[in-house]
Amino acid sequence: MSDVARVLFLGDIVGRAGRHAVQHCLPFLKKEFAPDIVIANGENAAGGIGITADIATQLLESGIDVLTTGNHAWKEKAVYPYLDAEPRILRPANYPPGAPGRGWAIYPAGEHRLAVVNLSGRVFMDLVDCPFRAIDAILDEVLCTTPMVLVDFHAEATSEAQAFGWYVDGRCGAVIGTHTHVQTADARILPQGTAYITDAGMCGALDSVIGMQVEQVVRKFRSQLPVKFEAARGRPAVQGVYVEIDAGSGRAKQIQRFQALPGSSGIVLRAEQGLLPE
Repeated sequence: MSDVARVLFLGDIVGRAGRHAVQHCLPFLKKEFAPDIVIANGENAAGGIGITADIATQLLESGIDVLTTGNHAWKEKAVYPYLDAEPRILRPANYPPGAPGRGWAIYPAGEHRLAVVNLSGRVFMDLVDCPFRAIDAILDEVLCTTPMVLVDFHAEATSEAQAFGWYVDGRCGAVIGTHTHVQTADARILPQGTAYITDAGMCGALDSVIGMQVEQVVRKFRSQLPVKFEAARGRPAVQGVYVEIDAGSGRAKQIQRFQALPGSSGIVLRAEQGLLPE
């Protein structure tokens, strides 16, 4: 039996460009990293904001095992019954009781079981319940079943994401930030064994403003008038992290951030090992 769970995590999938990039690059990434489980944030997969049942099903059928989301999960109301019915899609666990869907679940990861928790930050975000208190309650239940826990922390403020990582250091195998669509260069394993990155990045058009058409976003900033944003197309990238979590201790053994760039001559993979504790 393998002593680690190998996890491939893909950053926010943005629009059609992001979906197509994932479908194109995922077989290549699976060969490169040989993951036991593939997780991706899909909250922006439908036109750059929100997700539908059809698109979620398409992504799951493409080779993703678990979809996490965030504050945009609620954009398409027709998806609410799907959030209740499909166990492979999560929404933030710290929304008030009665919200559709589930905030965490335990999934097979090779020969092991991995708990995946979806949480939302609160700074510059919806006023949801406290994610710090929420993870305490979730871990009380989860750690009775498996020591391996990965958290998608969907947050705007880098300070809140970092504070959360330090708060659960040694209690979770990985804290992977999402939401900003900008991959950060701080992949590391914290002193007590939690793999951490502030934001895993995005899967979408590179020539964009966080996945949206440049001219529309610039017009919004210049005019301060309402502008309808549309997901950008063109040269895509798939960004994310690869993490190995020890099956016995639940602590991370390594984290790599990566960017896969599909092109006419094949897929170019740029990967960088995260810092290890001293």
